[in-house]
Amino acid sequence: MLNMQDPGFIDNPYPALKELRKQGRPIWDENLNLFLAATHKDANAVLRNRALGRIFKPKEPQETWETFNWLHADSILDSEPPKHTRLRSLVMKAFNPKKIESLRPDVERLTNMLLDQIEQKLKTEGRFDLIADFAEPLPVKVIASMLGFPDSDEHLLRPWSQAIVKMYEVSPSESDKAEAVKASEEFAEYVHGLMLERKRNPGTDLITDLALVEEDGEKLNAHELIATCVLLLNAGHEASVNGFGNGMVATLKNPQQLELLKSKPDELAATAVDEFLRFDAPLHLFERTATEDTEVGGVKIEAGQKIAALLGSAGRDETVFDNPDQLDLTRDPNPHIGFGAGIHFCIGAPLARMEMTTSLPALIKRYPKLELAAEPVRRPTFVLRGYESVFVTA
Repeated sequence: MLNMQDPGFIDNPYPALKELRKQGRPIWDENLNLFLAATHKDANAVLRNRALGRIFKPKEPQETWETFNWLHADSILDSEPPKHTRLRSLVMKAFNPKKIESLRPDVERLTNMLLDQIEQKLKTEGRFDLIADFAEPLPVKVIASMLGFPDSDEHLLRPWSQAIVKMYEVSPSESDKAEAVKASEEFAEYVHGLMLERKRNPGTDLITDLALVEEDGEKLNAHELIATCVLLLNAGHEASVNGFGNGMVATLKNPQQLELLKSKPDELAATAVDEFLRFDAPLHLFERTATEDTEVGGVKIEAGQKIAALLGSAGRDETVFDNPDQLDLTRDPNPHIGFGAGIHFCIGAPLARMEMTTSLPALIKRYPKLELAAEPVRRPTFVLRGYESVFVTA
């Protein structure tokens, strides 16, 4: 079956995923102890099937993993109705379309600020890192500003986030586990302090809104509020950073598509972003657990068994997409499932789209001569797929 830790597979998983799709049904993987749904139809069905839930299994020993465990058990992502319904409803009252649209001027300002800083870096160093200097700081700054984190603390957020999300990979190392425990405790303590401060001195940020939001007498308790903030920070930038980086590398390696994007960056921004998310997905595997016996793609999934939707594989499905292995920034329609589907559809999708459709044309218009300065360096992970560095000249 798939060896998700093999460097060759991590570098390019798509040939192996294509072979998996040829099976035409979910396949049991003995090593992972779960079914793999590789076709678009089956992966989509996994995400929408109400008998398949996000069931968080606490890590042991509980005393070591206590904070990590409740950060997940009390989050929207790892809960099911009725708890999920209550949490999502409360969070959506604060994280609503009006709130997101109000961030557009901030996103434009931060984009231009980063591009100005890059200009200075180009003068002194002759190149810059598309990840560290642009794709990464923008969504981190946006979500940190939205939550009300002080600018001086922004540098803490990405390392905390990356330490926690390493636990979503197939076989995290012992050092990965230790870092995740430490990051969970520090991150939770930090957000708790901000929460107490906002309750004493309310502001105009999302932490204040989450602390005060109420519906039918229901409020978020302290753990739920902290877990929501940590999830919004983690999920609120991982997909944007990796989706933007993966898509830009694919574009920079495709002269025809790069010239097309340069010729009309504003017009192509929306379809280009969707193609980024389809062509080289930032999230490849999303697990579900059967809460009762059910069926996906003609295969019986028994209660308690796990099945994973392979989102990156779904995006390359030949039965859904014409020439799926070709990057096409004009592709429309583009029914990728990069933001998920069903009740767990990504709550931050509108924000991620707005960030990327704002920053992509701004980058291309400021630096029309953008090209790779060195071979990009991949992160050694499959589930969350992205680059560690992408050095470019302009």
